[in-house]
Amino acid sequence: MGEWYLEYNLQVNRPGLLGDIATLLGMLRVNIVTINGVDGNTRGMLVRTEDDDQIRRFELIASTMEQIEIRKIREPKLRDVLAVRHGRYIQRTVDDRKTFRFLRSELGVLVDFMAEIFKTDGHKLVGIRGMPRVGKTESVVAASVCANKKWIFLSSTMIKQTVRNSLMGDEFSKDNIFILDGIVTRKAEDERHMQLVREMMRLPSTKVVEHPDMFVQHSEYSIEDFDYIIELRTTPEQEITYEVIQNNGMISGRDGAGGFGMFNF
Repeated sequence: MGEWYLEYNLQVNRPGLLGDIATLLGMLRVNIVTINGVDGNTRGMLVRTEDDDQIRRFELIASTMEQIEIRKIREPKLRDVLAVRHGRYIQRTVDDRKTFRFLRSELGVLVDFMAEIFKTDGHKLVGIRGMPRVGKTESVVAASVCANKKWIFLSSTMIKQTVRNSLMGDEFSKDNIFILDGIVTRKAEDERHMQLVREMMRLPSTKVVEHPDMFVQHSEYSIEDFDYIIELRTTPEQEITYEVIQNNGMISGRDGAGGFGMFNF
């Protein structure tokens, strides 16, 4: 049994059109799992069938219908599933297709997006950019809970500045979500911490790096190593800019431009 994502534009939004499409799919023995509007007059649906040839028959028949225009018929991607679930597509940058943008008001969608990533097995490296107190760490923890995964902080400033140099017991498991703050790790002077980070990076598990651009500076890793880059902002026009100041071991940031020690990423 195969699952497919169908997307079509409404050329004429007349009453009963959805019923006609559902009837046609039913006649072809294609079951509708979920349907929702995803962008204005665009509708998306997840369907399931035991005979994939029936999907092609639907595409052929639907292409003769003047009221709709078929846009996509494919095996569902993560963005497709979330688009139908939340009623809109997650914004992705044009120049870098692995970079996804969210607003703080969309934390629910972000958590759902990351949870789906966390549920899959194997190595995944996720970077998350954003200003302080925008919700980065809280979203990662919430997504770990949704994915039923244990999260391990290797470095963090969530409650107090934390730098781990060892793990204990089942903490070193490929089923865990490993979280580190790229700024804290970059400034850490303990070589045991960096060795722990290297060991973690070799695990076939999910790693989440806050401030990935700072993490890759003066390290053997690059932005190209990341599978996903997430940008989280308070407003669409907010610039992700950091002023990194070392003062009694604390790291502070502010929104804006100017000053010394500025990093734009």
